[in-house]
Amino acid sequence: MSSRSKVWWVVGGVLIVIYCLFPIAWIVSLSFKAPSDISNQSFLPTDPSIENYSTILTGSASDLFLPALRNSFGICLIATAISCILSMFAAYAIARLDFPGKKLILGTALAVAIFPVISIVTPLFNLWRQIGLYDTWPGLIIPYLSLTLPISIWTMSAFFREIPWEMEQAAQVDGATTWQAFRKVIVPLAAPGVFTTAIIAFFIAWNDFAYGISLTSTDASRPVPAALGLFTGASQFEDPTGAIAAAAVIVTIPVVVLVLLFQRRIVAGLTNGAVKG
Repeated sequence: MSSRSKVWWVVGGVLIVIYCLFPIAWIVSLSFKAPSDISNQSFLPTDPSIENYSTILTGSASDLFLPALRNSFGICLIATAISCILSMFAAYAIARLDFPGKKLILGTALAVAIFPVISIVTPLFNLWRQIGLYDTWPGLIIPYLSLTLPISIWTMSAFFREIPWEMEQAAQVDGATTWQAFRKVIVPLAAPGVFTTAIIAFFIAWNDFAYGISLTSTDASRPVPAALGLFTGASQFEDPTGAIAAAAVIVTIPVVVLVLLFQRRIVAGLTNGAVKG
C-alpha cells in the first residue's frame, strides 16, 4: 500500500470514528449541563456541574433510576444465561445432527427475530395480566428470550459447524460419552462463539424498551429504558434532558466495560471461520 493510500485510509478511519462517537460525546456533554444551560447551543457546558448525576443517584430521581438499574442487571443476566444455554444445545443439534425440519427451525428462528415486537405487546400484556406474570421478572425474562434466542441459535450454529467433527469422535474413541465429549471438547472450543453470543444477547435485552414499558408498572421489575421514559423535570415546564443524559451515560458504562474486558473473545468469535487455512 502506497503512502497516499495509507493517508486516505487513516483519514477515512478518523472520520468514521468521529461520526460514531459524536452522539456519545454530545450526551456526555449534556449530562454535565445544568438545567439553565440546556438551551445553550454550544457543545461544551458553560458551567460544568454534576447536578444531573446527583439527581439520579442520590436525589429525587434515585428512587426511579436505581431500582430500574438493579432490575435491568438481574433480568438481562438471567435472560442471557438461559438464552446461551438453550441456544448451545439447539445449535449443537442443528450443526451435528441430521434430522427432518432442521432448515425449518433455522427459518423459524429468523422469522421470530425479524417479527415486529410491537405487534405482540398488547396480546402479551393481556395474557400476562391473566396468569399473574405482569410486572414480574419472569414476565420480562420470557419475552426477552424471544429476542435473544433466535440470534443466539443462528450465531452459535455457525461456530459449531466450524469445529472439526473428528475431535468429538476422538474423544468418544477414548471412552468419553456424548455428553462428556460435548462438555469437555465442544464447549471449550466454542468458547469464543459463546462469549460473542452472550454479549450480543445481553445488549439486545439491555436495550429493549417496548416490553419494559408495556409489561411493567412499578419499580418491582421496571428496567432502565422504561424508567428513562418516566423521568420528569422539577416542574411541568422543565424537561429532564440533563438527568436522562446522565442516566444514559451510566447505563452505557456496563456495555463499554463488557466490550473492553472481552474484546479479544468477541473479535475471535466474530472472525471464527471467516478465514480458512
